[in-house]
Amino acid sequence: MALCSDAAMVLFYDIDGDTADHDHWHSHEHLHERLSVPGFLRATRWIATESGPRYMVTYEVSGTDVATSQGYLDRLNDPTSWTGAIMPRFRGMMRGFCTIPASEGYGLGGFATAFRFQPGPGHEDAAASWIAQEVLQEIAYRPGVASVQLLRPTAPPPMTREQALRGADTPLPWLLIATGYDAALLGQAVERGFDPASEAAAGLIGDVVATHYVLNHTATADEVARTPKPQFPR
Repeated sequence: MALCSDAAMVLFYDIDGDTADHDHWHSHEHLHERLSVPGFLRATRWIATESGPRYMVTYEVSGTDVATSQGYLDRLNDPTSWTGAIMPRFRGMMRGFCTIPASEGYGLGGFATAFRFQPGPGHEDAAASWIAQEVLQEIAYRPGVASVQLLRPTAPPPMTREQALRGADTPLPWLLIATGYDAALLGQAVERGFDPASEAAAGLIGDVVATHYVLNHTATADEVARTPKPQFPR
């Protein structure tokens, strides 16, 4: 796989109010906390360059069983005061754990396009096969592209105290995330990925929604293990 593992958690959301305050909390408390939980390998925050959701956050994890692991649930059910102040400002949270059944290329480029879509009931395997054999191959090795992955959502994670602070999450749809080192060339490459005739043949329903992002902050569990959690005045 191009990422650190074959499973991930992905979040899309907006923030009410000062985004700089959110980013400060997210970088110096939240990412450090998450990457201290066993099974979390790398976290990456992306910022939308046009229409939202403003934030896409990806966590590469050792497996989707992290969603119900005791270490993760303990953290979510004991939010800090800073987290408690930030969480009610989240808007439109879409969140879930995914397997990564198909991937091409390697590494993360500084730019990303995320496609959100949904196969119709009974068409899941056909959609996964089409994307793996056609879409990823069409995009992955064009100039400007670093890597592209298909992410297939699993069952929604359980409600926790932290989630209750912001309200129920919207379940995550299927995703295709392509990253690249040249925004214009990545845009040209991903335009080849989906077309209405192929979407219908693969059993996709509804619209395929694409959002463009730029990398904002990334860190690994190994880095966090070597760095004491920062202490900041609130």
